[in-house]
Order: sequence, then C-alpha cells, then structure tokens
Amino acid sequence: MLSTLLIVSFLVICVITLIIRKKHMHLWLGHYLRRKLNSTGSSNKTKHIMFCFVDHYEPMWGKDIPYEQECQRVERWYQEYPAVAKKFKDADGCYPKHSFFYPEEEYRKEHLDKITDLCAQGFGEIEIHLHHHDDTSDNLRNTLEGFTELLHENHGAFTRNEETGKLQYTFIHGNWCLDNSLPSGNMCGVNDELIVLKETGCFADFTFPSAPSSTQPAMVNEIYYAKDDPEKPKSHNTGRVVEVGGSPWGDIMLITGPVGLNWKQCKKGFIPQIENSDIRTSMPPTNDRVDLWVDTAISVKGKPDWLFVKIHTHGTQEQDMDTLLGKPFENMCQYLEDKYNDGKNFALHYVSAREMYNIVKAAEAGEQGSPNAYRNFHVAAPEYKVSDS
Repeated sequence: MLSTLLIVSFLVICVITLIIRKKHMHLWLGHYLRRKLNSTGSSNKTKHIMFCFVDHYEPMWGKDIPYEQECQRVERWYQEYPAVAKKFKDADGCYPKHSFFYPEEEYRKEHLDKITDLCAQGFGEIEIHLHHHDDTSDNLRNTLEGFTELLHENHGAFTRNEETGKLQYTFIHGNWCLDNSLPSGNMCGVNDELIVLKETGCFADFTFPSAPSSTQPAMVNEIYYAKDDPEKPKSHNTGRVVEVGGSPWGDIMLITGPVGLNWKQCKKGFIPQIENSDIRTSMPPTNDRVDLWVDTAISVKGKPDWLFVKIHTHGTQEQDMDTLLGKPFENMCQYLEDKYNDGKNFALHYVSAREMYNIVKAAEAGEQGSPNAYRNFHVAAPEYKVSDS
C-alpha cells in the first residue's frame, strides 16, 4: 500500500513539474509565491483602484490583410468605442480610457487620425508599440525618435521633456520580446534596449505580463525599476520595486499587470488557469477575473491603498471585437463601478498608461489624497491635433 502511494505521489509530482515547465511557470512561480506569503494585508483606508486598459493596436494584423479591412477595423473602433464608453464614468467623471499602443511599422496617417479624434474626446491616449527583428541599437534609436516625432507632428501625441528635449512616451514591445528576451534572440536583437528606450524619451514599459511565454520576467505583480546590462538580454528579469520615499534607479520603470492562478477556472477540473491579464473572446473579463485583478494588490511599496490594475488586449482582431466593444466590456465596467466605486471602501479611477505612471510617481513621492490630483504629476497630457478631413 505504501509503495503504491509513493508511486502515485511521484507520478503526480512529475505531471505537475511537466506542466510548470511547459507553461514556463518556473520563470515566475517562485516570486509569485514569495509575494503571496509575504503579503502584509490590506489597508483600512479607502482603496483607490487605478484601472488601465492597454492595447497592442495592430490594424494590419494577419497575413495579407487588404487595406479595406484595416480601415474597417479602425472605423469600428471609431464608431463603437465612444458609444459603449460613454455609458460609464469613474469617481472623477472620466470615461474608461483605452491606451492605443500603435506599431511603428503599421503607421498610416488616416488610421491615426481617427484614433487621435478618440483621444481628443477623452477616450484614450496614443503610445508606442514596435515589432522588430535582428535590429541594432542605432537603428532602434532612429526608429523610436523618428516615430515619436512623426506622431507628435501629425497628431499632437506626447509632450516634450524640457531638460532633454525628447518626446516622452510609454512602450510595449511586440511579441513580448523586450530587451532581446527570447532565448533564441528572435523578434528583437538589441541587448541594450532598455538604455535606448530611456535615451529616446521612454519613461515606462507596459509590456508585461507575457505568461505563459518564455519572455515572462521573474518579477510578477510588481511595479519596479530595471537596470540594463548592455551585454546581456532580458535585463528586466529582476529589479528594484518602486516604494514610497524611494528614488528612480536603473534605466526604466516597468508597470506590470496581474499574474496568478485562477482556481475558479480550471482545466480538466484541477489545473488552474494562468491569469495573465489578457482580454479576448476566449478569455472574457468575468467578475471573477476582475476580483482576482484587484486582489492581486499591485501597488507602490508602502502605499497599499492605491492599487494598480493593468490589463491588455489586441483590439483589432475581428474575433475579439464583440468582446472589447460589446456586452462583455460593458459588464466589466458595470461590475467595476458597482463593486469598486462605492466611495467608501473603494474609489475607481480610469487611467491611461501615462496617467498610471504619473500616479505611481506621486505615490513614490509620498503624495496623499485622491490619485485624481496626480494624473499629470510628472508627464503632462498631450494636446491632440484633430484632422479636418
């Protein structure tokens, strides 16, 4: 009997180990568990929920997409997002905000003109997305500086740092491969990418989480600074958490979204779903997931009453638009406002990527009161140029 139990136990351990390795959970599970064990509990103060929806916004996504289909994708967002977003407001009177991380390699002025109009109406902001392969530091620098200047000149995106003269932006790396983080070196090629981002005006990265991809860094459910080792890839694998009374360190801040194990959504009845903050038709934003995002309690160390929830999507894929522009999105916003905006236990704040960064910096500086006061704390809001055409 004992030998049978030992054999069964051994087989169970083997199966669990195989699942962990296959899903690359070994990369982050240790930090995730340590963070859970070291949790200090919640604050008795009103909890302010900063809710940020970032989008890898790719109108040309797919093979041989005709121009007409690109236009249809953008037009649908232009027409339908204001209609659904106007139904909801946060504690500050703001609509849900969509941060459009637009790919440099997919730029078309006519597409960005429509996105710019949405942003000018208060429905979001434009940020930088990039897919690249076998790149160099010099070419990456030229690409980022050229694209930010183009978006600023044509659309009014970004504001300029008065000291450096650089336009200030946030970044999402295509294919999750920040700082050449795929083991094969594909989909990037630049080991000093964090340095290049910093020197071209990037103040925060919003790429992660990427689980179950092998690009997922070890630090999960954290807001942290990373320092680049220009000779090695994936320098952001570890770093220093942002804390009250702290100061900037390294080269860039990473603001990550919730990662975890969702035991309410199990495969085969006993394998928990990996929660990676991704929203699509196959992974809708259910109430259970919203609760998990909030309960993850991503915050600036020493400020547990300000919680940061960043979720992501690929918004121009047809199979997911009904989820992102329809009832599932509505239900998510309604649940957020019903449960997390009662004015006593919770206050909800819809924020852009830039605003989320500013509020993080305010927490680091020890600021008090409502986060709404700090939406423009370090980086000012852009003045979008709406096309007359």
